[in-house]
Amino acid sequence: MLVLVLISVCLRFYQEYGSSKAAMELSEFVRCPVKVQRCAGRVVQTELVVQIDQRDIVPGDIIIFEPGDLFPGDVRLLSSKHLVVSQASLTGESWTTEKTADIRENQSTPLLDLRNICFMGTNVVSGSGSGLVVSTGSKTYMSTMFSNIGKKKPPNEFEDGVRRISYVLVAVMLVVVTIIVITDYSTSRDLSESILFGVSVASALTPQMLPLIVNTSLAKGALAMARDRCIIKSLSAIRNMGSMDILCIDKTGTLTMNRAIMVNYLDSWGLDKEKVLQFAFLNSYFKTDQKYPLDDAILAHVYTNGFRFQPSKWKKLDEIPFDFIRRRVSIIMEREEDTDPHSFVRVMVTKGALEEVMKVCSFMENVDSGTISPFSPEQYQRIINMTEEISNEGLRVIGVATKKLEKQIRYERKDNDDTSESDMVFLGLITFFDPPKDSAKQALWRLAEKGVKAKVLTGDSLSLSIRVCKEVGIRTTHVVTGPELELLDQDAFHETVKTATVLARLTPTQKLRVVQSLQTIGNHIVGFLGDGVNDSLALDAAHVGISVDSGASVAKDFADIILLEKDLNVLIAGVEHGRLTFGNTMKYIKMSVIANLGSVLSILIATLVLKYEPLTARQLLTQNFLYSVGQIAIPWDKMEDDYVKVPQRWSKKGLPMFILWNGPVCTLFDVTTLLFLWFYYKADSLEDLVFFHTAWFIEGLLMQTLIIHLIRTEKIPFIQEFASWPVLCSTVLVSAIGIAIPFTPIGAVMGFIKLPLSYFGFLVVLFIGYFVVGQVVKRLYIFVYKTWL
Repeated sequence: MLVLVLISVCLRFYQEYGSSKAAMELSEFVRCPVKVQRCAGRVVQTELVVQIDQRDIVPGDIIIFEPGDLFPGDVRLLSSKHLVVSQASLTGESWTTEKTADIRENQSTPLLDLRNICFMGTNVVSGSGSGLVVSTGSKTYMSTMFSNIGKKKPPNEFEDGVRRISYVLVAVMLVVVTIIVITDYSTSRDLSESILFGVSVASALTPQMLPLIVNTSLAKGALAMARDRCIIKSLSAIRNMGSMDILCIDKTGTLTMNRAIMVNYLDSWGLDKEKVLQFAFLNSYFKTDQKYPLDDAILAHVYTNGFRFQPSKWKKLDEIPFDFIRRRVSIIMEREEDTDPHSFVRVMVTKGALEEVMKVCSFMENVDSGTISPFSPEQYQRIINMTEEISNEGLRVIGVATKKLEKQIRYERKDNDDTSESDMVFLGLITFFDPPKDSAKQALWRLAEKGVKAKVLTGDSLSLSIRVCKEVGIRTTHVVTGPELELLDQDAFHETVKTATVLARLTPTQKLRVVQSLQTIGNHIVGFLGDGVNDSLALDAAHVGISVDSGASVAKDFADIILLEKDLNVLIAGVEHGRLTFGNTMKYIKMSVIANLGSVLSILIATLVLKYEPLTARQLLTQNFLYSVGQIAIPWDKMEDDYVKVPQRWSKKGLPMFILWNGPVCTLFDVTTLLFLWFYYKADSLEDLVFFHTAWFIEGLLMQTLIIHLIRTEKIPFIQEFASWPVLCSTVLVSAIGIAIPFTPIGAVMGFIKLPLSYFGFLVVLFIGYFVVGQVVKRLYIFVYKTWL
């Protein structure tokens, strides 16, 4: 038994150590050097810019950052130039945020909305600047927010259930073993032999293979998921996935592709007009400053849909680059007149945030007629209303405007950009969307088929979240936002979380509260899939925390499973492996408890009736060893299709009732064997002790070996359902060894004799009766409790 326990522990340690090591190697990729100002020289000090590891940054350092850099701490900006920062790791918002050093914020501004502060864990998208590090490590906003994560989780239902049944077995063991030792000692007067027999009975009652079966099943599931490109950091997470009935998903990058695609090109009246797309394309095509995802989306749309706007006929003259004060970019270009090759058409094309583009427009164009009319306040408000409707559909909007410039022999850029960008003609709108993944809808549908409901917990806007959820088939009849949740009392909060399928604009703390509400009040097994720092609280609290290798370091640290690909279909395989693991584990637990309890109660009855040991300690331990070895194949057994279609959970009342119903069946047929040996073979005296030991040994071994086939399925074993070939081979092998032992020299050493063929005929009838009675009890149990395993 100690060897089996050692093998089990080593197997689990090896699997989890390998997974943790792989996760640590992944985390190395997020480490990067940071540029810091340093002073050199003892007499005359000179400022130098050096690169040091981000872990060596301390408060007071002045850092210099460029596109792609991660902030190693909370930073107060000292200088900035067109600085754009992504705070998605903290807020969950997929869009970027402008930052500037030349601003003073008031005390009422929310922390994450401060434009002169950059937070640890966020990164530079574009622009550059320098800043003073004001806090690092545990003093940063990120660390204080997540100071409670990483604490040891309480035992789950399965672990708590195993502990409870273990206490029951220990109590039964103490009572039964005490009675057996006293009874045996009263007849044999050999205290050491009685104690040894009592210890062997206690060993027979113990499910020694449980750690090995559990860890083998979990390791098998982990290896299967590794082939699906998953790293399993915690083996118990596989079993929890089998019980999971709610999966909370962060929208960005999980349901969606996390990139923008262009949807519409609308004029001022909301109609698709190619001219709007043409000038938006030319602006993006000639733009030499850093291109943003929206530029790529425009170019991709034009190229893939066969538009021919002939940018080669245009010549770029100048560019007024994008900045976060103006929030627009302008391209000045010219081309030859179609009617006069010596004359040029010179145009400024401006594209950017709708409000900022409309601000510099004095006119608007009717694209169909080519007429230009003044841009009145009524027209301005009409376009704003139309934009709000578009935004409510989950689309992002930018504006496009043009302006014909004076024909000059030579173009000279004016110093005042605001003067150039004035009296423009509003042309129309370009809309964008972050599309859902092709696999998301099918994956969510397959999860729903298996009883796993999806809830979207995101920091993005409600309108965008609703649009995505409709695309992938998630119901949006019950939606709520984070600010709305804050206004609810405790009971209303729990009820809202229970019914809502889309929860948008959530802070990290609100995501945590939602997960905890589902766990405690809703009594659900909750999985959480997220990749940002803002998801770490929920990842740590969920029963199954799932992240991706491209996620934030802290998210991967607290995840139980790391996906090497952002694909929900991998989770479906994980759910199936989890239910298979749970089912095979429950097979062993229920089978071993019933078989062991039945065997021990039969030994107790036989000892009280016969006044001597039905088996010697050596024979009992041998029987138990053979039976235990035969169960090693259980992790390779299969489960019925109906079983893996629904979440499986440990039932506190299920196992005790299962034992009360099925335990007496084993004891009944053991007692039948006792009576048959007593009355048919007259084996009721010490002279027949060896014969009784041999007969009882074979019957008990076959009973414990064959019981797996009755327990493992709701159907009729060997008729409607067959076990997997490893289990069948194990059953045949162990049964053959047990029957053959009395006919070998080993049997003589063990104290066995050859049995008559009539006894084996009795065993055939006995086990046919056992399977018939057991099947009847099984059907009655299923009729009453509507479940089996």
